[in-house]
Amino acid sequence: MKTLKSLALIIVLFAFAPFAANAQTNAEIMKWTLARSWSNGFKALPDVCTNLNEFYDQYHKNQEQWDAMFQWLATHDLTKIAAGRHNIEGSNLVASVEDTTNDPLEKRVAESHFSHIDFQFVVKGTERFGLPDHDYTFPSRPYKPDFQAYSFEKDKVMFIDSTPNRFFLFFPSDWHIAKVQTDEGPQDIRVIVIKLDYIK
Repeated sequence: MKTLKSLALIIVLFAFAPFAANAQTNAEIMKWTLARSWSNGFKALPDVCTNLNEFYDQYHKNQEQWDAMFQWLATHDLTKIAAGRHNIEGSNLVASVEDTTNDPLEKRVAESHFSHIDFQFVVKGTERFGLPDHDYTFPSRPYKPDFQAYSFEKDKVMFIDSTPNRFFLFFPSDWHIAKVQTDEGPQDIRVIVIKLDYIK
């Protein structure tokens, strides 16, 4: 599996992750991201696979919702909070706290969401995420709000393992495979999943 393990590769990916077309704007977005003015005390940063241009744009289009989410994440003990659904104060958001396990890739499907942004933060264990190549990924079931499933070619998927100081944001153009079994160690995980509104 093409798992990203090299720190040098992660740094390169972070430096050249998708940004706005203008070079100055790219620098401003990177500075904004690292300054964490958006975080409300939440310590993690977006993973290297994150489209930072989309993050910046969506945050500023819907700041009240994003602020409520980050404040909730920063002010709750995510390792001890009960599993299940939790309303996020000051918003219409719901945090799903899931104690689950990774599965072999053959049991997972690729997915995308047209109307929402998929926020995922792994609190315990290591979750592997797959990023399938769109050219080798095809709808496999009828669309149902807000979920599109895809079949994919295994050798055309890039894999990224979670780390405790990173969260994942999957925008509508980010097709992804969640809860993929890693190469070693326990497969039990605790993950926080929140669906934010995608503003067009």
